[in-house]
Amino acid sequence: MTQLSTFVLVARLGSVTAAARTLNVSESAVSQALGALRAHFGDPLIRRAPGGGMRLTPAGARLLPVASRMVALSADAEAAVRAAQGEPDELRVVAAGTLAEFVLPSLTAAFAERTGRRIDTSFGVATTNAMRALVEHRLADVALGPDLGAVRGGDLVGEPVFRAVLVAVTGARAPRPAGPPSRWTWLVDASGTDPGADAGRLLRRLRVPEARVRVFPHLTAAWDAAAEGAGVAPAVAHLVTPRLRRDELRLLDTPGTPADATWHATVLPPGFRSPATDVFLHFLRTAAATRLMGAPGTGITPSRSRPAVRVTLWP
Repeated sequence: MTQLSTFVLVARLGSVTAAARTLNVSESAVSQALGALRAHFGDPLIRRAPGGGMRLTPAGARLLPVASRMVALSADAEAAVRAAQGEPDELRVVAAGTLAEFVLPSLTAAFAERTGRRIDTSFGVATTNAMRALVEHRLADVALGPDLGAVRGGDLVGEPVFRAVLVAVTGARAPRPAGPPSRWTWLVDASGTDPGADAGRLLRRLRVPEARVRVFPHLTAAWDAAAEGAGVAPAVAHLVTPRLRRDELRLLDTPGTPADATWHATVLPPGFRSPATDVFLHFLRTAAATRLMGAPGTGITPSRSRPAVRVTLWP
């Protein structure tokens, strides 16, 4: 099942690198899983395309829908065994970087305290493309972030849960950058390189070239650099408000900001999702959840942070 799950993600995300990042493993681990599956079936299943990316072989194209169903059935089997053994329900939330950094720690903690059910909740970060694949293939239960186009796709269900506003900030005492925004230095977290994320869409609207973008490990670090006058950073207005009040940062008008940045919850249709997912969706509609999403955050505390550790063993 691990090999099939890996194959499905590589096929959906288009690269070994993207699948490894989503699964939180090394690229060699993904390659080994694919190699074992190829040896089992006696077919390459997926090849590098001449123009970049990956291309399924005829056998791989036939395997993909079957493998997707098997991965989903495996998730059902695990849930059934957990229930029979009296173990807590499992809820896996995957989110855009901004929500994982500022909102999800307090949101999932409040959910655990308020629900009357025993639910083990975990969360992680993924690109918008990976979020959709994870939910579709039952590797995650809920995706929180931008609209994933679920209504247009028809196989997922999305609903808005919070209306935010995207702004641009720079150092409180930094002069306005010269020229159009496409010539400014932009300071972003990984979402700035994700074409489906709010920050990524903003940079695309402003036609910012890759050479003008600096990527930081998280948004707090990008804001720190902006406060020091290193450039301009995208920000969610209500999350950056404390730093504006402390006179560390100031708003900077651009042709693309302020802009709507509504957060959506994307799940499987009714009948295909877990009971824990429905409980979490109900919680997201409550006033308590809205207050938590609207309260400025201060990032993940060290006790909640779980940095990824990748180990590769060489023979």
